[in-house]
Amino acid sequence: MQVLVACEFSGVVRNAFVARGHDAMSCDLLPSETERPDGWDGHYQGDVLELLADSSYRFDLLIAHPPCTRLCNSGVRWLNERNLWTEMEQAALFFKALLDCNIPKRCIENPLPHSYAVEIIGASYNQVIHPWQFGHEESKTTCLWLRNLPQLKPTNIVSIAKQKIHTMSPGANRSKERSRTYQGIADAFASQWG
Repeated sequence: MQVLVACEFSGVVRNAFVARGHDAMSCDLLPSETERPDGWDGHYQGDVLELLADSSYRFDLLIAHPPCTRLCNSGVRWLNERNLWTEMEQAALFFKALLDCNIPKRCIENPLPHSYAVEIIGASYNQVIHPWQFGHEESKTTCLWLRNLPQLKPTNIVSIAKQKIHTMSPGANRSKERSRTYQGIADAFASQWG
């Protein structure tokens, strides 16, 4: 299966698919932090919409992690206070472009969205998952917009011991660290959808 993992710099999801024998590629504006297990870089550094417009690439599955800063419910108060409506609209249109792209199977993940973003996206999420359902003792509400994919089944339910995401200290790498996909979730994507 040809898999594109959009807006991923860590390589976690990409490598979970490669480990199961799929041809997976990640794409992000940032460089990849890791190589694929087979030693090939497997990363397209650039705009995923340009990659999707390139007819020389064909993918069977898209898993996308678009930036959530302007879309998530937790940041809705800043839209008025900082006049970020244009940025929110651009982020929602980018999200919608991924959701509506011409790849047969699609999963777009993001935190709980606010209603303004959902209006522009034109669709609500199909499923909510948490890391504690996949072997990580943490809570992080993650919504999945699914197209031609079944809902993800929990693989290892554990008790919640930490709220790492909500209590993470401010810093230069905070948004990067908060956006990482947990290995248990990446493995579930690959084993259930691959």
